[in-house]
Amino acid sequence: MEQRRIAIIRIHGMKGLRKQIKDTCFKLRLYKKHNCVIVSNSPDYMGMIKKIDNYVAWGEVNPDILRLLLEKRGKLARKERLRESYVQEKLNISLTDFASDIINFKRELDNLPGLKLFFKLNPPKGGFEQGGIKKQFSLGGAAGYRKNYINKLIEKML
Repeated sequence: MEQRRIAIIRIHGMKGLRKQIKDTCFKLRLYKKHNCVIVSNSPDYMGMIKKIDNYVAWGEVNPDILRLLLEKRGKLARKERLRESYVQEKLNISLTDFASDIINFKRELDNLPGLKLFFKLNPPKGGFEQGGIKKQFSLGGAAGYRKNYINKLIEKML
């Protein structure tokens, strides 16, 4: 299996979820609705995603969207925004290079000290797909595997 970076967005709230599903969401740092995390597609993560597939949207993220996500929603300690100058100071590379290094597995998000490893997003402009959050993406809904369409959803939520 080829290594790729996957974006996971929680689209379902906490109410009425089984403890096992809640625990898996917390292990992935998906604490609230509309939170997003970037992980690899290793078997460990894929097993966790399979367990919570009905409550999240996920797919392969591209470097441009990851750069936008870091630029607009990246947070440091004490709710400070992530700035290009901070990345330059700590790692001596630009934000664009940092995003492409993450996608190519040369660096990890936690290589940047103080960066929160999840992103808080807005609800999508124009809403989710016609089927809503209860149906799988393949059936016209929002949940489940979205392939590269996760990039469009992230763009709508920034």
